Amino acid sequence: MVFVDELTIEARAGKGGDGVVRWLHEKGKEYSGPAGGNGGNGGDLYVKGVRDINLLSRYRGEKKFEAEDGQDGQSLNMHGSRGKDLVILIPVGSRVVNRETGEEFEILEEDKPVMILKGGRGGAGNTVFKSSVNQSPMECTPGIQGEHAELYIELRLIADAGLIGLPNAGKTSLLNAITGAGGKVAPYAFTTLDPNLGALYGKGLGFKFLRHIARTRLLLHCISLESDDVVADYNIVHDELKGFEKGILEGKPEIVILTKTDTREPEDIEKVIAAIAKINPTVTTVSVIDDVSLKNLQDLLAKVLG
Repeated sequence: MVFVDELTIEARAGKGGDGVVRWLHEKGKEYSGPAGGNGGNGGDLYVKGVRDINLLSRYRGEKKFEAEDGQDGQSLNMHGSRGKDLVILIPVGSRVVNRETGEEFEILEEDKPVMILKGGRGGAGNTVFKSSVNQSPMECTPGIQGEHAELYIELRLIADAGLIGLPNAGKTSLLNAITGAGGKVAPYAFTTLDPNLGALYGKGLGFKFLRHIARTRLLLHCISLESDDVVADYNIVHDELKGFEKGILEGKPEIVILTKTDTREPEDIEKVIAAIAKINPTVTTVSVIDDVSLKNLQDLLAKVLG
């Protein structure tokens, strides 16, 4: 299944049922008075968060979502039934934007429906219009259309930690080594075609997945020791994050992980650590072929995340 983290759909709340003109029929008197019922209200449209990050993938072939219309009024002053509400399930962490009104809804709680579109009100039957001066009203009103909109749904994953770094920084390899997530690995840039989900979150497509960093508790910044300029690599990633969304890094702790320690001499690694520590003092090193360094990193994460 292809992972989908954004989707645009057409959505409509239900139309209200029409009010009707009806009459009481009594023996010896064909029209004994108005008896037209009101139309039922149209169903509302809700979204509800659930713990399933793959939900948006299931909607790729279904772009129109409509709540049920209200039923028209009936004889004997009987009102039409209210239309059934429609509840669209979306992953917890999603942001829903009503492109008609500009309203935004953050879905951060599980199993708590949030109304997005209101159903239309049912029309009035002719009984409503009866008065002392109008004993046989012929008036009725139609039901009102429900609200409709194009909805943009964007998933921002809620996770303990997010792996960031330039392509080939060793993010996917590290993710696989720690969590067994099984991400695709190859010796060229941009091999992580989709987010890899484990205890950590792997990134490889740059801007497409930057939105997911916003809701992580901790950033794990991977920098390859194969780089000619580790400090420059660090700054490139930070500049990209800041350019994507103002304040995305504020209040978010960051651990710099220097990867691929097997590619450099220990003396060189110490110099790199000293250079990075001037920017961020929380620095550690790891190699996916060194079980001791992996265990040390896991212990550090457990301590930081509590």
